[in-house]
Amino acid sequence: MIDRLNFFHLPVWILIMMVLSGCISPIALNRAVLAYDDAVTDTISQQLLINIVRAHHSQPIHFTGVSNIAATFTFHANAGATPALGGLAGASIMPIFGGGLSESPTISIVPIEGEDFTKRLLTPFVQNKLTLLLRQRYDVDLLLRMMAQEVRLLQQHSQYAIYRNKPSDTDNYKMFRRVVLHLSAIQDANALHAEPLPLIHNWTIPANAVVAEGFHSLQKEYDVQYNAKESTYTLSKHTPGPILITNYDPSTLSEREREELHQIVEDWDVNDIAFDIRAGYYGGDWSMRGIFRLRSFHSILGFLGKALGQAPGYHVDKDPRTPPILNDENPDLTMALRASNASPADADISVRWNDRYYMVDTQGQYARWNREAFQLLFLLFQMTVTDIPRVGVPSITIAK
Repeated sequence: MIDRLNFFHLPVWILIMMVLSGCISPIALNRAVLAYDDAVTDTISQQLLINIVRAHHSQPIHFTGVSNIAATFTFHANAGATPALGGLAGASIMPIFGGGLSESPTISIVPIEGEDFTKRLLTPFVQNKLTLLLRQRYDVDLLLRMMAQEVRLLQQHSQYAIYRNKPSDTDNYKMFRRVVLHLSAIQDANALHAEPLPLIHNWTIPANAVVAEGFHSLQKEYDVQYNAKESTYTLSKHTPGPILITNYDPSTLSEREREELHQIVEDWDVNDIAFDIRAGYYGGDWSMRGIFRLRSFHSILGFLGKALGQAPGYHVDKDPRTPPILNDENPDLTMALRASNASPADADISVRWNDRYYMVDTQGQYARWNREAFQLLFLLFQMTVTDIPRVGVPSITIAK
């Protein structure tokens, strides 16, 4: 005779099984999302490394982007009963339940080429992207060593002396490094500012040219002052100008000083970032004024690739007028890489090229600097991202 108590417990076991399968679903989903996230991050990191190596070997640089991941999860459950083992046949039954999970991911990969390649990799960075990173407390020395192709120091008669961030050009490179070290020392003392230059534009118009309705409209957009003697209106408008790196607060400048700076910076390109280090403020023993010209992501990879052999960086002492640098941090290389004939066990990430392994050097005194440099490279690559097309373009689709 069937054990009626166990028989009537079957619905309870089935309910428990259904609840457990419901718990498994979000757990499996969480693990899958994290796994895909790790895979995409590792893929981008390895692409960055392999393209630095390609640049080192004068090979074409190329990236592919993951445009879409569609993963379908199927959860199934089953239940039943069987006579208990070792007991009298038919006297009692045991519940049997089980479940499973199947996954069907579809991954679309889009090559970065054509106009997208030009926009993302060949277009120089704009100034607001550098200042965005400065506000995240990245070292200005690291940022400019990686992102700037040259510094232009203003000389007399509005002429510029150009110093390139190019190790093979020794005199130029040393001056470039000393300028960015000077800014780094000011940043270490929390005295470096990177703000839009506040500009005031003025216009004068005859009073009889303004009607009542127009006057109210002008007041909404401009500061309006009436000159009774001249019978004119003076219109003023405050606008943010180009980003300016300074050792003082730009908002404290007089109108005359702002106008003087405006005349200097008005012709500067959006891919340039201006700086004005003045006497009387921290770091003012070496007063200087000029611009940094930013480069493209493609140029950054080429610069880092050359450091593997053709044009490695080297030590450059700070200028005697530069204040102390925190922890004397002044690495020879912008981002140190190393190569090995064997697969490295201590590397954060590595790539293989022609039977050699390449990795970021995370050993020794500048391990933290090199890790931050690679993180910065990753962020800069993300900053070049345009919307990756999801349909209507050639792509590689992988379905498992």
